[in-house]
Amino acid sequence: MKIDYDKWREIFESLGRHKLRTFLTALAVWWGIFMLVVLVGFGNGLQNSFKRDFNRGAQNAVYMWGGRTSMPYKGLKANRWISYDMDDYKTLVGETEGVEAVSARFNMWGDYNITRGSKNLSFNLRSVHPEITEINFIELADGRFINQKDIDDNRKVIVIGANVVEGFFEEGEEPLGETIKIKGSEFMIVGTIEKQKRDWENRDIYMPITTAQSIHGGREDVHGFALTVDATTVAEAKVIEDRIRAKMATAHQFDPSDEQAVGMWNKFKEMAEFNMIFLGIQGFIWFVGIGSIIAGMIGVSNIMLIIVKDRTKEIGVRKALGATPKDIISMIVTESVFLTSVAGYVGLLMGFGLIYGLDFALTAFEVELDFFYNPQVNFGAILIALFVLVLSGAAAGLMPAMQAVKINPVVAMKS
Repeated sequence: MKIDYDKWREIFESLGRHKLRTFLTALAVWWGIFMLVVLVGFGNGLQNSFKRDFNRGAQNAVYMWGGRTSMPYKGLKANRWISYDMDDYKTLVGETEGVEAVSARFNMWGDYNITRGSKNLSFNLRSVHPEITEINFIELADGRFINQKDIDDNRKVIVIGANVVEGFFEEGEEPLGETIKIKGSEFMIVGTIEKQKRDWENRDIYMPITTAQSIHGGREDVHGFALTVDATTVAEAKVIEDRIRAKMATAHQFDPSDEQAVGMWNKFKEMAEFNMIFLGIQGFIWFVGIGSIIAGMIGVSNIMLIIVKDRTKEIGVRKALGATPKDIISMIVTESVFLTSVAGYVGLLMGFGLIYGLDFALTAFEVELDFFYNPQVNFGAILIALFVLVLSGAAAGLMPAMQAVKINPVVAMKS
């Protein structure tokens, strides 16, 4: 394909005669595509951070705690607290269809002395069943987790997080088999947990729930449950959730339709709601980005109208010498497409550079932000946006080009 050097020289000369206007117009186009890329990247970074948090445990997890009744039932007043015990655990494990792994939770509130030798530190005490590893995806660095024998015999064994290891043991010292005192009683360490990126997750100490209950006088009450359900959709999980509520309603005498009597956090439901929120965020991002691009296109159209007006006599001479409407339109539209393409491509490169440069820096310095993780930009979508940008540039130049075609050669040469 032969390159028309004269045509391109004229385009550069034309844009050069209006340097400030050309720069400001290119800046508007650059800003539009740059902001689109950046907004999409940051939106995906926000979405990925939430997905990362959701993926820390089983996707079919349901967390349950006691609530307060909101309506009277069979002569019982409203506003009653619903609390659970080990019988409710047995109901969930063996009598509730659709429930898979279950772990009860017994909260150990207050100030507990956690000591080893002369060190006295504070950590999170969590009393659970062995199934918690299937629900929260707990990965061990060494040793084992709590097992059913520990539960049955009320054994004083614990599994500790990375910060607990670092707090009580010197580098290279083996924690397995060693003991730590909790409220004056010695607990043997049987396992250690892989170091997590979030510091608070490294401060956990897990013990058998029955051991925690025995420390508090052999109590049978529990404060909540973590469980997984045999479901793959929000609707299926909701059916099992209602089934659980009905079982608890029978055991604790409240209306099965009273949703406030049992607190539940359904991961399927929350994920679906977050997806809807992020769908709206992505729509807003594209709305703002496309709006910025349209603003740039208006600027391109305006400057092309100015250029056509300044070149009225030249265009008249061209038509008098035999230039066809096609030649005139091609000249104006090519100039418009060139301006938008260059500015858009630079904006595209700088946007990608900022997003992936930030991602590289966060990875290199091992920085993990709560609401920003692994920002990504759909390259195909942005290329489509750039293609639309070029088409818009052609459309922006088309109206000025049509104005140029209408120029009367005789009138133009007299002006």
